[in-house]
Formats: sequence, structure tokens, C-alpha cells
Amino acid sequence: MAKVLIAEARFYPHLNDLLLAGARAAIEAAGAAHETITVPGALELPAAIALAAESGGFDAFVALGVVIRGETYHFEIVAGESARALMALTLDGLAVGNGILTVENEAQALARADPKQGDKGGDAARAALALLELKQRFA
Repeated sequence: MAKVLIAEARFYPHLNDLLLAGARAAIEAAGAAHETITVPGALELPAAIALAAESGGFDAFVALGVVIRGETYHFEIVAGESARALMALTLDGLAVGNGILTVENEAQALARADPKQGDKGGDAARAALALLELKQRFA
């Protein structure tokens, strides 16, 4: 049975609850096990996944978080660098699903996070599991 680590940046708890619900449902539907850890923000997600990967206890990883555009350039830094670092982990051979929402406002985040609407948490989990399947196939 595959074991998936869900790493969440719990900056917006009500939105993260929706992302988590979708991710957990997708992982459980696939017959995999999961564990969840929480980090302060989206920039910490790649480091947390890298540390967890070193343990060897997980087969795939799901990064969840929400970054809402504000009035400063900080949004671009957080959105771009977290995505870049997650992609680097993927290119290093980890099966990582990126479920970090980068949106203009909370309404967009709600529509994407809700498992009954956009289900981006579920999408990220399914992506991680699909990459794990490919990794196993090509091993």
C-alpha cells in the first residue's frame, strides 16, 4: 500500500480544510494511506517534503496551500518560488502533486478548494499518485 504525505501550509484554515478533504478522499479512494503535516506557509512546503523524503517513509507527496494576491510583490515570490522548488523535487524523482492555489481573491480560492467544485486538493493527490505509478513503472 502506498503511503502519501500531505504537507499543508495552513495559512487559511477554512480553505485548507477543503483542500485536505479533497486530497484525503482521493488518496483513500486509491487505496493508499496518508499522513498530514503542517508548515507555516507555502515557502516551507518544499523543504518539509524534502526532509520527509529523506526519511524514506513515504512514496508520494501532496503540497497544499493557498496564496492570495495582496498589494505587494510578495505574492509573486511565494507563488513562483514554491512552485519552482516543488518542480525541482519532482525532477529529482519524487512523486509530488502541487495543490498550492495561487489566486486573486478568496472567492477564487473557495471555488478551487471545494471538493464539490474545483477539487484542487483531490487533483493534487491524484497527480502525485499518477506520478508514483509512472515512477514504479519505469523503476
